[in-house]
Amino acid sequence: MANLKSLAKDTAIYGLSSIVARFINYLLVPIQTARFAASGGEYGIITNVYAYVSLLIIILTYGMETAFFRYMTKEGEDPQRIYSTSLRMVGFTSLVSIVLMLLFLNPIADITGYADHPEYIAVMYTTVAIDAFTAIPFAFLRIKNRPVKFAALKIANILLNIFLNLLYLVVLPDLKINLFGIYDENFTLDVAFVFYINLVCTLFTLLMLYKELRGIKFGFDKKACKNMLIYAWPLLVMGLAGQLNQAASQILFPSFYDGTLAEAREQLGIYGACIKIAMIMVMITQAFRFAYEPFVFSNKDADKRETYAKAMKYYVIFTLLAFLAVMGYMDILRFLVGKTYWEGLRVVPIVMAAEIMFGVFFNLSFWYKLTDRTIWGAYFSGIGAVVLIIIDILLIPRYSYMACAWAGFAAYGVSMLLSYFIGQRYYRINYPIREMFFYVLIALVLFGAIVLINKHLPVWAALSLNTLILLLFIAIAVKRDIPLESLPVIGKKFKH
Repeated sequence: MANLKSLAKDTAIYGLSSIVARFINYLLVPIQTARFAASGGEYGIITNVYAYVSLLIIILTYGMETAFFRYMTKEGEDPQRIYSTSLRMVGFTSLVSIVLMLLFLNPIADITGYADHPEYIAVMYTTVAIDAFTAIPFAFLRIKNRPVKFAALKIANILLNIFLNLLYLVVLPDLKINLFGIYDENFTLDVAFVFYINLVCTLFTLLMLYKELRGIKFGFDKKACKNMLIYAWPLLVMGLAGQLNQAASQILFPSFYDGTLAEAREQLGIYGACIKIAMIMVMITQAFRFAYEPFVFSNKDADKRETYAKAMKYYVIFTLLAFLAVMGYMDILRFLVGKTYWEGLRVVPIVMAAEIMFGVFFNLSFWYKLTDRTIWGAYFSGIGAVVLIIIDILLIPRYSYMACAWAGFAAYGVSMLLSYFIGQRYYRINYPIREMFFYVLIALVLFGAIVLINKHLPVWAALSLNTLILLLFIAIAVKRDIPLESLPVIGKKFKH
């Protein structure tokens, strides 16, 4: 239980920072969707470009975060040399990739559909390459149990992003002030500002990590470099395939939508804006991951399999609670996006359910990471990506962005099930399957009630009843599995 309390404490810190950061970042959605109406397709451009970015960050980090954790805690390795080696590896590859991108900028822009605006590609690629490099010092903060600085830098980055978005997308246009001689009413320039702002924020974060970057002075270990690459390359394939499950739909959509490019960007913008509401599940999974990875790789207790099983159950309980909360308060949360985007809110429950399965898949992934069978992760994610791409290609022409939502659901479900059944052969963990299914069943029943309530009752009544439904789910969880005296901080009051 002590290990779980430690994990809960770190998850709470990372989770709070992640929640605060994501909440602040959500402010970008109403700002940008208010500035760019759905009919213009500008937000579709943002959605499409960021889909490429999400794949690039996987390629440019190439599994080195997890390899870093593995070798920093591995017996016989010098942690300082491992850190320095990791910094040099990712720094070198990021720098070389920027140079290559600039040399072949025009062909790349043409392939991605932005031949008229290659600056989109240049700015965002440079940004993501720097982000890839900073992933190692951020991982260093996690392994050294410094969540406060980690959280502070993440939040500061987003606050700066919000400020600059407000300045360039709202304040300056409304005041018709031109500070730098480049402001224009043209929407293309406004979209470019979104990308330039991201670059500025990334450079700010890089500067704030200057103390951690000094770790590069401890030299380069060729043997460690080779071993980490061998360990990491299946994780690269796995990560790339896994990210395809999130990004492929946004990349493929303009090519397979049955309509004009302008219509495709409009529909993609609606989908991209509405799934932002569902990203609370990504936020929870990310917070759990930030605490769980160093916890798993440094935990030496004999009862760790039992601990992993309990952690899985609690993860399922809290993500189902988050799912019900989002559905219950959708009448409020919908204001996070502009009204012209509301028709796409029907994708939210599907995407959230898919993200829950992705989180379960992540929890299951440690069997092959701990046994050095990382190639299995590549297999599972690759199969999931194939499922997603096939569904997208076949159904986007007929069902538009709803096909994207269900494709992600199917892909994560397949990956999750494969990982569980094969993992039980190599690294058996007695997960409380019946107990988790009980909570899934309860959540489905309560979700059905929420749907009916939202459909037939006025907003004030629906919100009141949905709050009672959430309290009911919490009461069931507390009664069965989460005794209040076991919780950090809160538990002290109940013990007395």
